[in-house]
Amino acid sequence: MKKTFLSILLGILASLGLQAQEPLKFNADGTLRIVQFTDLHYNAVKPESRVVLKRINEVLDAEKPDLVVITGDIIYSSPAKKALKDVFKCISAHNVPFCAVFGNHDADFGTSKDEMYDYIRRFPGCVMPEREGSYDYALPVLKSDSAAGSESLPAAVLYFIDSNAHIFKDGKFAGYDYIKEGQIDWYRNTSAGYTKANGGSPLPSLAFFHIPLPEFHDAVKNESCALIGTRMEPVCAPQFNSGMFEAMHRTGDIFGIFVGHDHDNDYAVAYENVLFAYGRYTGGNTEYNNLPNGARIIVLKEGRRELDSYVRIKGGQVLNPFTFPASFYQSDWRTRPLNLE
Repeated sequence: MKKTFLSILLGILASLGLQAQEPLKFNADGTLRIVQFTDLHYNAVKPESRVVLKRINEVLDAEKPDLVVITGDIIYSSPAKKALKDVFKCISAHNVPFCAVFGNHDADFGTSKDEMYDYIRRFPGCVMPEREGSYDYALPVLKSDSAAGSESLPAAVLYFIDSNAHIFKDGKFAGYDYIKEGQIDWYRNTSAGYTKANGGSPLPSLAFFHIPLPEFHDAVKNESCALIGTRMEPVCAPQFNSGMFEAMHRTGDIFGIFVGHDHDNDYAVAYENVLFAYGRYTGGNTEYNNLPNGARIIVLKEGRRELDSYVRIKGGQVLNPFTFPASFYQSDWRTRPLNLE
C-alpha cells in the first residue's frame, strides 16, 4: 500500500525528533485560551527555581489552555539545554501546544539562539515553525468551523517577534536593543499577505515579544489611558524607537501586544486603541521580583478585536480581570439604562 503524504511527513519529522502539530483553531464556543508565562529565569541547579515548575503545573492544570506562550528570559543557568529541558519537558507533559520567544538573557549561557530554537522544537507540542533566517514567526488560528485537514482562511493571527537583547558601547551596557528594520519589513509583508487573502480586511491579531516598546512609556504617562494591574517599576524599553508600533498601527491588524522583561509590572493599558499588557513574572528568587509568581491568561474571541484577560497566581487566585476594549474606555453615560436604586 502506498504511503500517504501525511504518513511520509510524520516519518520524516519523527526521524528528526520533531513532532507534527495540528494548526491552532478556535474552539466551538469561539474562544482561544492562551497562557502567557514570562521571565522564568529558570536555574536548573538552584532550589529557588522549583516554584517555577510548580506554578506552571498549577496554572496549566487549572486553565487547560489551547496555547502556552513564553515571552522570554526562560533560562538562567548553564548548560542551557539542561534548563530548557526542565522547562519544556514540564510544559510538554500537559499535552498542550506551546511556543516561545527569547528574552535579553537567554543567550547568556553558552548556547546560541539557533541551537536553543531548534532544541525547543524537539519537544512534543511545540508549534514553532522551522527557522527561516530569524526567530520571528506567525501562527494563524483557524475558524472554529474549519474541517480537519482542510485548507481554510484563518480567523486570527498571532505574531511572535524577537526583541533582541542589549546594546554595549566601549564594553559597557548602554541600554536595550530594539526590533530591527528587517523584522518590521517581515511583519508588514506577512500581515499584507494575510490581509490580501482575507479580501483586504486585516485579521484580528496579537503580538508577543519580550522587551516593551518605547510607546509603553507614552501610554503610562498619558493620564487619560486607563491602567489595570500593578505598576511597580519604570518601563525598561529601548531608547531608540525603530518604528515597530507605527508599523502595527498603520497595518491595523494587531490590537494587543503582550511582553515581559519588567518583573514588577503586570498591568495592561490601552493606547491608540491597542492593548499593551505585561505578563506576570513566573520566576522564582533567582532574579529581582516583588509580585507572587504566576501567569497571564488571554481569551481571544473569534471574529472580533476583543479579548478577556486576567492574572492567575498561587492557589488559583485570579487578579485584575478585564475585557478589552470594554474595560478601558468610558461609555456614554447618557445612554445607560435608568437606575433608581
